Amino acid sequence: MALQISRLLRSPRGAAVCNACRGFGTSAALSSGHNKWSTIKHDKARNDKAKSKERQMVGKEISSATQLWGADTKYNPRLALALSNAKRASIPKAIIEAAIARGQGLSLSGQALESVTIEAMLPGGVAAVVECQTDQKARVLQDVRYMIKNGGGTVTPTTFLFEKKGRVAMEKKDGLNADDHLDQAIEAGATDIITDDKGRIVIFTDPSETKSVGEAFTKLSGLTIEELEIFWDPNPDTLVEVHDEEQVKDLEDLLGSLRDDHTVQDIYLNAAEKF
Repeated sequence: MALQISRLLRSPRGAAVCNACRGFGTSAALSSGHNKWSTIKHDKARNDKAKSKERQMVGKEISSATQLWGADTKYNPRLALALSNAKRASIPKAIIEAAIARGQGLSLSGQALESVTIEAMLPGGVAAVVECQTDQKARVLQDVRYMIKNGGGTVTPTTFLFEKKGRVAMEKKDGLNADDHLDQAIEAGATDIITDDKGRIVIFTDPSETKSVGEAFTKLSGLTIEELEIFWDPNPDTLVEVHDEEQVKDLEDLLGSLRDDHTVQDIYLNAAEKF
């Protein structure tokens, strides 16, 4: 024991200096580690939100292709492409299977799906229309409403801030111009026709006539339908800009949670910017 005490008391020269160096080094390492952790955490949050949005978009693409041309990839090249995109994006198998079933109007258990619309005001004063599909309507209403309230939103009527429309996007071909197909769109019963940012002809219709107008336009134009949907288009004079950083974060967090719910198919916002 005396020998151990003696060794402890007998510090080498310059020990104080070395200890000081170690103390300084430790402090810097802690600070650096904290900043690194903070950066990783924020990057992960951004990546998670991007993945949620990507999963929803790919799932919608699979469901749409299945709805239009069936679940057999031998006769549905659009579905084959969508499944290939899902594989490249590392979309989980359960999400892919659910999307194919949804395109047939069924749940994974084979039950018929029912559409559910939930209206809400989200952080930043952004109005939302949340479209779900489920075979358990009461449960989904409860779960999604709770998610909205827990994320700082309020469940309240908002569809009066939007207009429900049908949208049919045709396959892309070089040299396509909306003006060249205007007469055909009018004859088919479309309410508007544009060329989108992908170079595709897109026609808009009354929501109840989306499929019939799309098929009529296909016969007249010779173009193939690539996408077909009914959506909520925000009225231009009601668009909201969110500038507060805390509200932006709360809004993004809530949208990420909603998109992770497999029953949520689409979220329509009257935000001026995309989220």
